[in-house]
Amino acid sequence: MPEIDLRATIRDIPDFPKPGILFRDITPLLADPAALGSVIDRLAEHFADRDVDAVAAAEARGFMFGTPLALRLNVGFVPIRKPGKLPFNKLSQEYQLEYGTDRLEMHSDALTRGHRILLIDDVLATGGTMKACCDLVAATGAEVLACAFVIELSFLEGRKLLSPTEVFSLVTY
Repeated sequence: MPEIDLRATIRDIPDFPKPGILFRDITPLLADPAALGSVIDRLAEHFADRDVDAVAAAEARGFMFGTPLALRLNVGFVPIRKPGKLPFNKLSQEYQLEYGTDRLEMHSDALTRGHRILLIDDVLATGGTMKACCDLVAATGAEVLACAFVIELSFLEGRKLLSPTEVFSLVTY
């Protein structure tokens, strides 16, 4: 079976969400079961022999890839949520946005000290959201094994913010 060209399933939307921005839309990729399956297959293959203990992802688009990847790797999935969405004791991490700050939360008992965690999201841009995820994982005593992405916007240099953590991307612009 030939490998699927994921770029062909990612739509460019100029001037969204504001003029001058070229938005990489994954909606066509999600609508194509072969492309979506290919994403999960490629990620699972890359991390299959890496002793992953859990996959974690920030809502909402990270959930679309994180949950099936966790199933494929036969490990649990840990949701990292926006404030006010989790009902139990939680850890919280604030991070910088272009204009202001935001916050992510995770249940305090979601991870165990020493566990190796694979973080996943749809796009690596500036790295702020994923860095906050890394900090939440570290606060539990677990280790971030790697950060994986479907798309990396390399010109925004988000990889630098995540260093020295391994960054793995399927498509780079």
